[in-house]
Amino acid sequence: MSAASERAWVGLGSNRAGPVAQVRSALDALAELPRTRLERASTLYRNPPMGPPDQPDYVNAVAELTTALTAHQLLAALQAIESARGRERSGQRWGPRPLDLDLLVYGAHRIADTDLTVPHPGMPERAFVLYPLVELAPQLWVPGMGWAAVLARALAGADLEPIPEWELSDG
Repeated sequence: MSAASERAWVGLGSNRAGPVAQVRSALDALAELPRTRLERASTLYRNPPMGPPDQPDYVNAVAELTTALTAHQLLAALQAIESARGRERSGQRWGPRPLDLDLLVYGAHRIADTDLTVPHPGMPERAFVLYPLVELAPQLWVPGMGWAAVLARALAGADLEPIPEWELSDG
């Protein structure tokens, strides 16, 4: 990566079409992005849906990237990965989906325009984002929000469970 590279964290989630396989496939796709290196991925977690309760549990994780893509280029790449796996953006907000990729943090940048808000504004309320994020980056400062570990501690007792390794082969 060049000197202009940024560290970025991406949230991954799925609750349709083989959620474990969807998340793993998305991690493979992140590793193939141009001018980007997949550094690490968190444990996969299972959690109840944030939206309507009449849908399957989600599988969530966070990926750490080093990228020379701009935040908007990375967002476009994430949306292309989602689309390739059947994501339709015209559906119900917080409804079931085969894949959801969110740009959570992009270096020390704060971006707020019509296409992108970084850091992701929902992070402080989402254990399924913060717990895997802290697993990868326990000392991460989230611009405008604070330390990721402090944000995660505020959500203690969240209904989030790591998926045991023996279950992961069931996709």
